Amino acid sequence: MADAVVFDMDGVLVESEHLWEELWAGYAAARGRAWGPAQTRDVQGMSAPEWAAYLTRFCGTGDPAENTERDVVDGMVQALADGRIGLLPGAREMITATAELAPVALASSAPRRVIDAVLVHHGVDHHFKATVSSAEVARGKPSPDVYLAAARALGVAPERCLAVEDSSNGLRAAAAAGMTVVAIPNPQYPPAEDALAAASFRSSDHHAVRDYLLSRLDARGE
Repeated sequence: MADAVVFDMDGVLVESEHLWEELWAGYAAARGRAWGPAQTRDVQGMSAPEWAAYLTRFCGTGDPAENTERDVVDGMVQALADGRIGLLPGAREMITATAELAPVALASSAPRRVIDAVLVHHGVDHHFKATVSSAEVARGKPSPDVYLAAARALGVAPERCLAVEDSSNGLRAAAAAGMTVVAIPNPQYPPAEDALAAASFRSSDHHAVRDYLLSRLDARGE
């Protein structure tokens, strides 16, 4: 059935998607541009270098993309310090229970600095055998690169991994990697139906997702 679990982070483990949008919009507004839902849809799932390049082009001010990325990421780290990035209800139990049965990895579009800060802040970093940022692979989601890298880091074939995602591009990336896709649809940014169609299970309840993951891991030896 399955030998490992790979989690996304934003929208799956922590409530943070709205903060990324807030920071992208604030950066654009400070430069006289109006960032809206269409722009957010465009960049969701992109790696930090990819969305920084997009945001820089959108603003048209000629700022280096590296500076754009640094300013936005600084804002996310500050939001974490201010207590604005909380674990979603049931996320801690989901991580803990699955890690007791199988190796667990993270495949996130967030930059390394944010991944490490979030996991340590919430005291769950020790559960993860591997963490991969999209900035560390060639292409961000919806390409499968970050999921394939997470599977390699675990030493588990992608088709033996369960992948838990919330967004359209994340679901597409996990499916393209050949993993069994589990969806926790983000109510604020509902995934497209074509992306959800790839999921073997979907629920907005983390406890239900936990139980599904455990059932698939429990069945490994059958």
